[in-house]
Amino acid sequence: MDFKTTITGDATELRLTGRLEFTDHDKLPDIVELLDQMAGTGRRRVVIDMSALEFIDSAGLGMLLILQEEAESREIKMVVSGPAGDVRRSIELARLSEIITIEP
Repeated sequence: MDFKTTITGDATELRLTGRLEFTDHDKLPDIVELLDQMAGTGRRRVVIDMSALEFIDSAGLGMLLILQEEAESREIKMVVSGPAGDVRRSIELARLSEIITIEP
């Protein structure tokens, strides 16, 4: 999985591409550091754009939950946008929409 960061107004967008799986756990601290940086800027919304994500495994779903907790602890609203196909089905089966805001 690769990610690209874009700042838009009061939000930071992370565009994920490729496959989000167990082997990507080493990238999680980089994203958490980004949340730390956001906390000092006044930006209170992070959008995880998954429209270009091809696959997510159970570890990837767990990473989303960790990011949700990290964002909440910094009073940052996390939104997942654009999951499609198998990625959307995995998120729905895990019932993550009960915990994380999912936008089409």
